[in-house]
Amino acid sequence: MTTKTGVADAGNLIITGVVLMLIGDLLFALNDAMGKWLVASFAVGQVLVIRSVGAFIVLGPMILRQGPMALFRVEQKGLQFIRVFMATCDVALFYAAVAYLPLADVMTFYMAGPIYIAALSHFFLGEKIGWRRWLAVLIGFAGVVIALRPSTAMLSLPSLFGLAGSFAFALSLVMSRYLRSTSDTTLVTWQTIAALVTGIVLSIGHWQPATLIDWSGMLLLGIVATCAHLLITRSLKLAPASLLAPLQYTLLLWAIILGYLFFDDIPDAQIIVTAAIIVVAGLFIFHRKNLKETIPAEAVPPDGH
Repeated sequence: MTTKTGVADAGNLIITGVVLMLIGDLLFALNDAMGKWLVASFAVGQVLVIRSVGAFIVLGPMILRQGPMALFRVEQKGLQFIRVFMATCDVALFYAAVAYLPLADVMTFYMAGPIYIAALSHFFLGEKIGWRRWLAVLIGFAGVVIALRPSTAMLSLPSLFGLAGSFAFALSLVMSRYLRSTSDTTLVTWQTIAALVTGIVLSIGHWQPATLIDWSGMLLLGIVATCAHLLITRSLKLAPASLLAPLQYTLLLWAIILGYLFFDDIPDAQIIVTAAIIVVAGLFIFHRKNLKETIPAEAVPPDGH
């Protein structure tokens, strides 16, 4: 009976983790749609400033509970700075891209994040990947190239913002993984402070008056994003990452739905094909990683695939 109860409890925790991940992804998609709506009328810097203030509404009690001085007791300060810098670039470049491109287009770039992470983890985290996953990485990159729509006009600036932002996103996640002994509160707080400072600099000369609804929307942006981050962090503590990681691709589905509902954006055939290529490549990478981690060591070929 005790064994059955333990199995049932473990199953309930996994289900809870899956639900939290799905809710977190939905909140992130809502955050992205709200951000697109706001940057259509306000400078990216102004949105970053008020968004950061909203984030501290959630972070404030967590900082007090942890103790403010804990924010300064961090490992490897150089890597912490790189992670914060990349996370700030991710947010700023996302808003810069989504101001000009449909939500689904920008999200397609960001769906390549897991593919970048697989490649970067090989070099920075020592996680060996075999030729099958390298092939999937190359296919995923090919999908990104298709999304960039190369032509005689070359690459558009918003597309480059999306590409650079997705790469910064992947780097920030790799750094977060490397610095996993640092508390989530500390990681998110420094990231938020950096976004606040960046927003102040970018908003100089571009600050605009806003209505109460606009201010509330910017504050809500920070609250939603922080809650989404906390939900996903909690989900990863309740269920295996290999199970949860593919659920991140629901962000693309939500981006298409919300883009259509709020902005009348309908992704064209090229974006749909591109998204399919990137998602399939990403899912294959997760699948191979999961196989490697669960099958007996003696059954794994010498090259790690």
